[in-house]
Parts: sequence; structure tokens; C-alpha cells
Amino acid sequence: MPDISAPAAGDVVMRSAVPTFLVADVGGTARWYAAHLGFQTAGAVPDQEPYVFASLQRGAAEIMLLALADYRKPDPGAGRPGGSWDAYIRADGIHRLHRSVEGQSFVQSPLTRRPYGDWEFEVRDPNGYVLVFGGGY
Repeated sequence: MPDISAPAAGDVVMRSAVPTFLVADVGGTARWYAAHLGFQTAGAVPDQEPYVFASLQRGAAEIMLLALADYRKPDPGAGRPGGSWDAYIRADGIHRLHRSVEGQSFVQSPLTRRPYGDWEFEVRDPNGYVLVFGGGY
């Protein structure tokens, strides 16, 4: 197994991976993420709606939205007993985040401590994408 602890000088360093979601309404989806999960629109193209692209951010977490007219995300969850995730977002303050959304219809699973020590819960956005928020207390 390669040593991933410290890159050598001149090595390529990967800093993050950003989920990119196809949606029919970029502006509406961005507003939903702002209202329910606290994300802010960091940039959108063009400058006014209807947008074809938007970058949403909350802290170091980022989600990109790409417009595709009349797009409906397929639900592969039925074929996988454990469900299907589209993004896993690591965060501190998971209990506080969960309290801010608890009881909302888009919350798919309760806050649960996993055998590996993380606390996690799932939400489903209005387009059918499932996000897992996980981390420490």
C-alpha cells in the first residue's frame, strides 16, 4: 500500500472532490440548499436565472449543480439494501446540524452512531439526491 501521509516535493496533491448534480432547476435547487442546509451560492452562470450552473458552498463543503432540462434522477436505492448515497459530507457539529433539520420531511434517517465511531444522518434533496452528513459530535 502506498504511503499517503506526505507528498514529495513536486507531487500532485488532490485537495477535494466535489459532487456534481444534474438538476432541472438550478436556481430553485440552490434556494432549497440555502433555506434547508445553510449553503450559499458561491457562483452561478449566467448572472441571472435561469442558471445553467451554480456552485454551492457551506464551509469547505461544495456541491455543483448543472442544468439539464426536464431531468429526473433515477432512484437506484431499491436495488441496494443499504440505500444509495450521492455525497458524503464530513462535518463537525453533526448533532447541532441534525437539530436544525430534525423533523423535516427531507430527513431520511435519524442521527445514528455508526460502529466506526461517526455520527451520521441522511437527507434527500428535492431532486432525489441523497446526502449523508457525518462526523464527530
